[in-house]
Amino acid sequence: MTSVHTRYDVDDESVLEAGLAAATMAVRAGELIVLPTDTVYGLGADAFDAAAVNRLLAAKGRGREMPPPVLVGSAVTLDALATQVPDWARTLVDHYWPGPLTIIVRQQTSLQWDLGETRGTVAVRMPDHQITLDLLARTGPLAVSSANVTGQPAATNADQAVEMLGEKVSVVLDGGPTTDDRPSTIVDCTGTQPRVLRVGAIAVDEILGVLAASKQSPPEPDSEQDPPGA
Repeated sequence: MTSVHTRYDVDDESVLEAGLAAATMAVRAGELIVLPTDTVYGLGADAFDAAAVNRLLAAKGRGREMPPPVLVGSAVTLDALATQVPDWARTLVDHYWPGPLTIIVRQQTSLQWDLGETRGTVAVRMPDHQITLDLLARTGPLAVSSANVTGQPAATNADQAVEMLGEKVSVVLDGGPTTDDRPSTIVDCTGTQPRVLRVGAIAVDEILGVLAASKQSPPEPDSEQDPPGA
């Protein structure tokens, strides 16, 4: 456990490079970081470091039955992580990435990682936040869940994240308050038709419209209340 974290105001261009470098080093060392996204603040770790992912889950008070989603810096990374991605899922990715859409897909069996009890799936998102994308370009895919203790509201600024998780992280990237307090919308793309598991920043009707315009199958809203995601 880390007792002291270093905080960087990454909205200040003179501090940004130092913050990105420190966060990258922390991730490579298997430590946890707090980072801004286009939805809420995230708690991040190297997706390919099982011990770091376990620390992330422990920091949030979650078990392995709730694996974290993975943030990627480019849409092309999806094919390195996932297999059997339906055409309608690619339609949603093309329309919403980077943005507040998380898709659950079947993971590549060759991946050397352990995100928890994923049952062969992975939740993937490309955020629409330049600082986070710059970080992902350096670190590669990050396991990122909302920066909060399970049961508490997700952090919409760095202060809230530090209050809940400060003793568990090494680096905090402070990008100022978020512009939205809604998490990403989660769509399960592992079946024959998409299912909306969580309605967040993207409404179901909007997704319906995108799929209808492309003549793809409409999603069926699901009643699941606490899927993996941030």
